[in-house]
Amino acid sequence: MHILMIAPEPFFEPRGTPFSEFHRIRALTTLGHTVDLVTYPFGRDVALPGLRIFRCPRPPLIRRVRIGPSWPKVPLDLALAGSAAWRALTTRYDAVHSHEEGGAVGVVLATLLRVPHLYDMHSSLPQQVANFGLRRRRWLGALLGWLERFMIRRSKLVIVICAELETAVREVSTTVPTVLIENASGDPPAPGAGADVRRELGVPRDTPVVLYTGTFEAYQGLDLLYESVRLVRQTRPDVRLMLVGGEPAQVEAARARVRQLQLEDAVILTGQRPAADIPKYLDAATVLASPRSTGTNTPLKIYQYLRSGRPIVATRLRTHTQVLDDTTAFLADPTPDAFAAAIAEVLGDPERAALIASRARTLADTKYGEDAFLAKTRQACELLVNEARAEVAGGLA
Repeated sequence: MHILMIAPEPFFEPRGTPFSEFHRIRALTTLGHTVDLVTYPFGRDVALPGLRIFRCPRPPLIRRVRIGPSWPKVPLDLALAGSAAWRALTTRYDAVHSHEEGGAVGVVLATLLRVPHLYDMHSSLPQQVANFGLRRRRWLGALLGWLERFMIRRSKLVIVICAELETAVREVSTTVPTVLIENASGDPPAPGAGADVRRELGVPRDTPVVLYTGTFEAYQGLDLLYESVRLVRQTRPDVRLMLVGGEPAQVEAARARVRQLQLEDAVILTGQRPAADIPKYLDAATVLASPRSTGTNTPLKIYQYLRSGRPIVATRLRTHTQVLDDTTAFLADPTPDAFAAAIAEVLGDPERAALIASRARTLADTKYGEDAFLAKTRQACELLVNEARAEVAGGLA
């Protein structure tokens, strides 16, 4: 198929949905499809065979867009809609594949082109209102809820990234097919590369390192992580916390919080690092932490954590338990005491930690490997084509 893809995000940037979009495109082109991607005027170009990138115009005064709902996305999405419409009018496509709120434009264009529409659902739009601290804007949650129901009902197929989103689709429609494709991407640690990271950052070889990678948004639970490490240091004063990620302003805010907790000597803030460097930091870690406190989507980092060979400590919430259980991770209630106890358990029982890390890697290899990712992508493409053919046959009958 020749696919028109609509992505209302900066592409490419090293964060959740752009990562997912990149690997979705990579799988589609590996399977022989071609993709014309219409996206925001921000991010860096990537080269993939079969991919062309078209960026919408940048509205005046807008130079960046943050994660989550924001007012700059309104003019950006309008510009994106215009660019996608131009592509649709000037090029022949076999399908429209839309991400997030881009599905609203995608549904309309697919209807006009008389081709099937695939909605790639990376999150529940109304849930984002809560995740990003906008609960008081009930009108926004209601609007996004209506938009989400519209996109689901008007699509021939919905790709979801976790079981909770599959449930959300079923609550809207019992007839629209879904395919669950987990964001199982990212390279495993590069053996030995962690020693270079420790040397560069001045961390001795035998010092235990708790590593967090990802964004610094409020729902990630970093305050929980800081408090937990502060408690762990009461019995393990040698432990270090390393955080990889965060926008510059967020890193400075984290630095201020760390000073407030008197953890300056225990915390290393690296800022954002290229995706290709993350395996080196994983190799430098003793424990991998995912303290997410709200939301139900499985964090993208979890799949890379699984194949790392390092023990994972995560909150015992649906966001994690869709993938993890007590055989593959150290799960803890989302409180500083419980999370600190789980970290201390890993550090105090290295044999059990190694066993659970080994089971996690086996899970990644058997259920979330590259072959499974490609097979599910192939299934989604076949379902999309079959649904379109069935509709045409029904119209001719």
